[in-house]
Amino acid sequence: MFDLHTHFIPPEVLLWLKDNQNVVDAKWEQKGPDRAEFLIVNNKWGFELKESFINPALYLLEQEKAGVSHSVVSPVPQLFLYDFPEQITAELSSVYNRALASWVREHKKRLSAFATIPLNSPVRAANELKSAMGLGLRGAIIGPGLSKVMLTDEFFNPFWEEANHQKAIIFIHPLLCEDPRLKQRMMPNLIGVPWETTICAADLLLSGLLDKYPDVKVLLAHGGGFLPYQIGRLNKGYEQWTGVSASLQAPPADYLRRFWFDSVLWTPASLRYLAEVVGEDKIVPGSDFPFDLCAWPPATYNESGVRSLLNEGS
Repeated sequence: MFDLHTHFIPPEVLLWLKDNQNVVDAKWEQKGPDRAEFLIVNNKWGFELKESFINPALYLLEQEKAGVSHSVVSPVPQLFLYDFPEQITAELSSVYNRALASWVREHKKRLSAFATIPLNSPVRAANELKSAMGLGLRGAIIGPGLSKVMLTDEFFNPFWEEANHQKAIIFIHPLLCEDPRLKQRMMPNLIGVPWETTICAADLLLSGLLDKYPDVKVLLAHGGGFLPYQIGRLNKGYEQWTGVSASLQAPPADYLRRFWFDSVLWTPASLRYLAEVVGEDKIVPGSDFPFDLCAWPPATYNESGVRSLLNEGS
């Protein structure tokens, strides 16, 4: 079984954070006697630094115990560092990607990985993507844009052009929503995370970007957020308004099937609905391990999606 949505922080990255803790305002806080330290960078999005995040042997053991024979490792979104000067983001990206590439080389049968890139500098992002894929990584994990710039903005063209040239997998993974209405009851995570994916994916779909860069494979986290459930509304808008249809060559439902989706949905009924809408060959097993809301162990699922995404034979 595969697990295409997992996260890990290599020792080299932890060392970089220690060395640069003042630069990125990194803090380690103990919040309870029975919990690991929480890592907080730039006063945002703190998370418990569980041993499974940072211990290579334990990570592999936990995946093996769950029946996972091959894991795709992603950097943690909390360390995208898009809010910092581009040279800082680029430096950590390089450290992170080289560390993951080295780990993957040691465990070729067990591991693959996605890179992190300095999305705040699209030219640097393009260069880092090229470098990381040259080291054997399969593409990149990125956030749903910058605070005021969507991924379809021309600002990001250098990145998308390189991703298309590399035939890269681009894994869209949101950060916590910062909508001021969602400040209570863990709503920035519970509904804010899938909402951020929904906004980003709808923008990608409606913009015509998937036609402009046809060799990029876009993987959406958490089952694509709320977009698959509301695809009928987009189809109706396509029929009614030229402002929706102008950039598209087919109805939105057709474009929805050009994304890939992980299985991090927690309920079998939701997963069945997604398969009905997009097809089983566009769904890949994932867990979001080892975050608190991981779907663990990952759903055992038809691996035709894995083969189509990773270009692996049957």
